[in-house]
Amino acid sequence: MRLFGLLLLCLSFWTSHSVFKIPLKIFAVKFNASVQLDLRPLTQNDVGADRGLSLASDAAGAVNFLDMINNLQGDSGRGYYIEMVVGTPGQTLNVLVDTGSSNFAVAAAAHPYITHYFNRSLSSTYQSAGRAVAVKYTQGEWEGELGDDHLTIPQGPGGTIIINIAAILVSEGFFLPGINWQGILGLAYPLLARPDPSVEPFFNSVVRQTGIPDVFSLQMCGAGVSASTTDDPAGGSLIMGGVEPTLYRGSVWYTPIPEEWYYQVEVLKLEVGDQNLNLDCKEYNSDKAIVDSGTTLLRLPGNVFNAVVEAIMDTSLIQGFSAGFFGGTKLACWVRGESPWRLFPKISIYLRATNASESFRISILPQLYVQPVTDIDGTLDCFRFGISPSANGLVIGATVMEGFYVIFDRDKKRVGFAVSTCAENGGVPLAEIAGPFLTEGVESDCTAGVFLREPVMWLIAYALMAVCALVLIILLILLILPCRRHRDGEITDESSLVRHRIK
Repeated sequence: MRLFGLLLLCLSFWTSHSVFKIPLKIFAVKFNASVQLDLRPLTQNDVGADRGLSLASDAAGAVNFLDMINNLQGDSGRGYYIEMVVGTPGQTLNVLVDTGSSNFAVAAAAHPYITHYFNRSLSSTYQSAGRAVAVKYTQGEWEGELGDDHLTIPQGPGGTIIINIAAILVSEGFFLPGINWQGILGLAYPLLARPDPSVEPFFNSVVRQTGIPDVFSLQMCGAGVSASTTDDPAGGSLIMGGVEPTLYRGSVWYTPIPEEWYYQVEVLKLEVGDQNLNLDCKEYNSDKAIVDSGTTLLRLPGNVFNAVVEAIMDTSLIQGFSAGFFGGTKLACWVRGESPWRLFPKISIYLRATNASESFRISILPQLYVQPVTDIDGTLDCFRFGISPSANGLVIGATVMEGFYVIFDRDKKRVGFAVSTCAENGGVPLAEIAGPFLTEGVESDCTAGVFLREPVMWLIAYALMAVCALVLIILLILLILPCRRHRDGEITDESSLVRHRIK
């Protein structure tokens, strides 16, 4: 029986597969506000400053960044997407820009929430790899087939490149009502690529085939735009190959990327107003802290989220504020034209600078995290809380990124922040950046001792599977050998290890 139990354990482990969720979190755009305004039915299950890359085009003249300005459409509610042309002849698709995953994937079958999809049979250059692929995000998942095809970017680096494509055949909770994109552009590192890191991600292919620098930068201009507006989306810019200086003001501050999988950063502390949360810095980085354009909100580990909400309630001018607002289940409404933002404090995140003994601070004003979503009969303006609790790490999503021009300098393993030129209200910037600050009293490594990284977990999983394979072989031998023992030439129940299964 013990052997049989071990056999079942190994079989269950062998047939299961580890699921690592990528933190894509885009909310549906239409809010059906009721009298109670309950949102639950809507839930979808060096010196740090550096100007070294501020060029209007790369040194070789291969790409003009000015041509890429305003090549994004969308906002935090619908996601930011870019137009691409896939296949021969070309099929035009909009793809969501996501720095929190690594697969380039497009719809290859009809879906009720999308207007069109990539028809592989119409492309003479599409080649199937004959491999299945599946990706689970924090919200939504899809399955499909790997292949490759030709691709051009109308407002991107010139020329045609050959890229790996995941053709999405089945999905659940991935495509949402009101979106205007038909795929996703994963811009993270190969370690996150599915089904394994041998699948070269999109930007790696672009850099290798075009020779542009291994740098891209993002400006997302949806700050203060209602997630339910019917107006044209705010848009933004994805600059491939470097940095466009007209998209930011002031200096760029850089923080190192400690590990190349997500765009991981090291958070040293958080402040609400002028109040330091005084938490162990490891809590901010448990199990990781990342920069992810595919996540709508600023997501915080549970303890950190609770501390932020408590500090906001302590410092806010609002008395007896509904917990449902902070929990994401209810909207808060004010008489139209009355601004609620003066009632809330700014929130600051301290990041380690490239000089490890220093840090810098990025701050967002309430206009970025108290977000307009709808109005009631033209008399009330309603808002949601742009921060949520997270079970899988701190995620600097669109809530924060919309205040900054964010530079993903993969060549030098660092992420840069500068105040965005489009994040302002009445000429007043909605984000701030300051530094340097000494890191006295902060641990030298706030990421040490947090949960295992995904690559390590994969290695452990494979090792355990190998052990189980060996055990299975031994058990199979033990199962066969007793069957050869016989009494008077017959095999009896007493000689069988599986006798208790025969009923």
